[in-house]
Amino acid sequence: MDSQANGIYRHEFTVPSASVDENGHVNNVEYVKWMQDTAVAHSDTVGCSRATQDAGATWVARSHRIEYLRPAFAGDRIAALTWVCNFRKVRSIRKYKFLRTTDGAVLAEGETDWVFVDAATGRPRSIPEIVSSMFILVPPEGEP
Repeated sequence: MDSQANGIYRHEFTVPSASVDENGHVNNVEYVKWMQDTAVAHSDTVGCSRATQDAGATWVARSHRIEYLRPAFAGDRIAALTWVCNFRKVRSIRKYKFLRTTDGAVLAEGETDWVFVDAATGRPRSIPEIVSSMFILVPPEGEP
């Protein structure tokens, strides 16, 4: 189930057994993948992916920050929440929160610093208004 309300996008999925490492819980690297997958799904939903392609550009992750709070396990139902909190000239910060749906436990929180890049040259370029206007910016007081 995917949905969006007030700029916050919600993507639910079940943790596959392949995400579990030798410690018996989800490997931390999986969260980075889930962050990207959820960001792309949100972008697709609001039309940003198409507008970015039409502009001859792409988004590149400059950095990720994640705080792991509780372990997740195979079979857990996860709600990945994401939202855009700002746009600057060529960059945008997107935040994330991962919840286990059965008990509401916050498993991890994070953010990604994305850079808007010209697809032909690989150089950063200004984010056009047609792209930035597709998202509702979520201020700190509106975060889940």
